[in-house]
Amino acid sequence: MISVQLPQLLADLEELVTCESPSADTAAVARSADLVARLGTERLGSAPEYVVVDGWTHLRWRLGDGPRRVLVLAHHDTVWPLGSLETHPFGIEDGVLRGPGCFDMKAGLVMALHALAAPPSASVTLLVTGDEELGSPSSRTLIESEAADCSAALVLEASADHGALKLARKGVSSYEVRITGRAAHAGLEPSRGINASVEAAHQVLAVSNLGDAELETTVTPSVLTSGTTRNTVPAAASFFVDGRAWTVDEQLRVDAAMQALRPVLPGSSVEVLGGLNRPPLERKMSEDLYRRAERVAAELGLEPLRSVAVGGASDGNFTAGMGTPTLDGLGAVGGGAHADDEHVLVTELAPRTALLAALITDLLDNP
Repeated sequence: MISVQLPQLLADLEELVTCESPSADTAAVARSADLVARLGTERLGSAPEYVVVDGWTHLRWRLGDGPRRVLVLAHHDTVWPLGSLETHPFGIEDGVLRGPGCFDMKAGLVMALHALAAPPSASVTLLVTGDEELGSPSSRTLIESEAADCSAALVLEASADHGALKLARKGVSSYEVRITGRAAHAGLEPSRGINASVEAAHQVLAVSNLGDAELETTVTPSVLTSGTTRNTVPAAASFFVDGRAWTVDEQLRVDAAMQALRPVLPGSSVEVLGGLNRPPLERKMSEDLYRRAERVAAELGLEPLRSVAVGGASDGNFTAGMGTPTLDGLGAVGGGAHADDEHVLVTELAPRTALLAALITDLLDNP
């Protein structure tokens, strides 16, 4: 087992958590990237390559010699807005570490830096992206290109409950449904209008019926906007739709149904934007890596691993979609991602970092 210097790991994590990096603020993400680059250079002995796409700053280290074999994937952006440290300060009390973004996923990023501190015997790529919480709009191509040349992708997203690794994730589809009607005075001549709110109600009900409870496919209308004033028949409306499915076939079924939406009210129109965003991370893409991780954990004398399937998506969906075996949830143990009680269990940081380091070594030594 590698010797994890927990005090240094905690010091690095405090620096990262106290450097706020909300995904939508590209300047804040750039400042965070500079900090990650400095810490990574200190731990890994080499500076990263900066990759800036559409204003977002990503970092890439290519470590070791020879063809790339393992991709270690992390992100340094968070959902927390600037100023969150004032209400959610960094701190450690009774073995629990708190602070915005500590669990999702700055602890996992620091774990990766420490696990890779010893020079690998073969080539490992560490990719740290800056827009994951937005759906990785600028980094998806970069992630997929890196994964294409690797035999395994290890994702440092936070673990599930009780430290469980994530062997499957649902695929995600995102849509916006735009509706056009015709405005009219609601008191004087409402019949001259075409009510976009009423048309939206028809469409919301149609969309909400596209899920399949047996297959655990969910199709959820979310943010809805319509109208301008209380006394005007709405001329326009729109709503967003979040779709989740365990298989590509289900994603395609829902997509076909979304694209087939047609207006109900005469004279109204319906436009559907969007589509498939992330392919599913299917269990078959993780099982072999998980069995290897189980063996490595046993050799280290660690507690038996747990596994779970989750509805949330990550960049691991992209790597699995490229056909690269992917193991997700290797990051911190804790809870409360995106919530007021976000936290990391300090006692689990060293063992999880040792597991990651040993798993990478095993993948490189026993391809």
